Amino acid sequence: MSGQRLILGFDFGTRRIGVAVGNELTASARALDPLPARDGIPDWSRVARLVDEWRPDLFVVGLPLNMDGSESVMSTRARKFGKRLFGRYGIPCEMADERGSTREAKAIARDAGHRGNYREDSVDGLAAVLILEAWLARAEGLPPRS
Repeated sequence: MSGQRLILGFDFGTRRIGVAVGNELTASARALDPLPARDGIPDWSRVARLVDEWRPDLFVVGLPLNMDGSESVMSTRARKFGKRLFGRYGIPCEMADERGSTREAKAIARDAGHRGNYREDSVDGLAAVLILEAWLARAEGLPPRS
């Protein structure tokens, strides 16, 4: 039922996939542990555990478009990931423009004292939160965060 759905959001990456959980009722999200990936392929058993635990009504996958809005190699791979989610779990998947989310996540992390080693201390979960919260705001008709 729209308005009360639980949503898993993903920030697709080749080494790590950020994950967030949110719901339409509060229009907010929180980060979960990122999924390790090998060349963009997660451990599907870990994804299955997330699906079993959270029982989402919808997936939202960040779509890494180029700044001019054109598709990139990574956006093609993110779309493929979204199709695989739908194919495996039968849960609808929407793609969400994620331009600037990683940059914003890094800025937020820096402001909170992050030392800058993103490989060791990733911001993938925070990026997934930003993607999902932006999608929720658009779904609610709210202006995007600046």
